[in-house]
Amino acid sequence: MLTQELELKKRLLQESNKLLNMQMKAAKDAMDVAQESANEHQGAMEDKFESFREACQIQRDMFAKQLDELISTMGLLRRVNATKVNTEVSLGAVVFTELQNYFIGVSLGKIEIEGDEFFAISGMSPIYKAMAGKSAGDSFVFRDKEYKILQVY
Repeated sequence: MLTQELELKKRLLQESNKLLNMQMKAAKDAMDVAQESANEHQGAMEDKFESFREACQIQRDMFAKQLDELISTMGLLRRVNATKVNTEVSLGAVVFTELQNYFIGVSLGKIEIEGDEFFAISGMSPIYKAMAGKSAGDSFVFRDKEYKILQVY
């Protein structure tokens, strides 16, 4: 049984890494496109294109900031140990409740594995704060709904 649980945790971690890498690639590609656009529009009508170039540079900087944030997020995700069994809700835990299932790592939204849905949430999210430190059998309230924790690992 434990091996199956750790396999699911490993799959959730792999899927999280995949999603994060896709987001990082998209931000890097968008940053490069904005930089290329800024570089291409040099020449004759300098004044007219100066504001365009500035707009491209602002856009490039925005994507660079987004990429930096994603790199930091990846650093957090690397701290998740897929071989550790969690007995309480903490970083790296897979949490099953009567209402929804969660993977505690970084905020990535819904992840589907073999037909089961999990919400990848961060340790900073309000719902995590409501369930942190709790174990199977415990309940917590979030947004006026009571959640009963069925299983944690």
